[in-house]
Amino acid sequence: MAVAVSLKQAATLFHALSDETRLALLERLRGGEHCVCELTDLMKAAQSRLSFHLKVLKDAGLIQDRRDGRWMYYSINPEAIEELEEAVDALKQGARTAVSARRCC
Repeated sequence: MAVAVSLKQAATLFHALSDETRLALLERLRGGEHCVCELTDLMKAAQSRLSFHLKVLKDAGLIQDRRDGRWMYYSINPEAIEELEEAVDALKQGARTAVSARRCC
């Protein structure tokens, strides 16, 4: 069984997911690896803007990159998705426990 995600890591993951552009990037990467130039075209965005969002996603561990010559390729990091699932599962479990306890002060 995997180690529980820390609150700090969960906050970093959720922050990275809190932006529509970053969610759109992840949606594009669901189909597989993409070069930054492909993402720029697909997203119809300036490379500098995309680079910022890619850095946030990479710093959160949600994506990984690979250099091939002068090109950088990005893909979703499956391990980070597992961490995200753990964080959501912990919240769901806590919600179930709170509903079943229904205690008051």
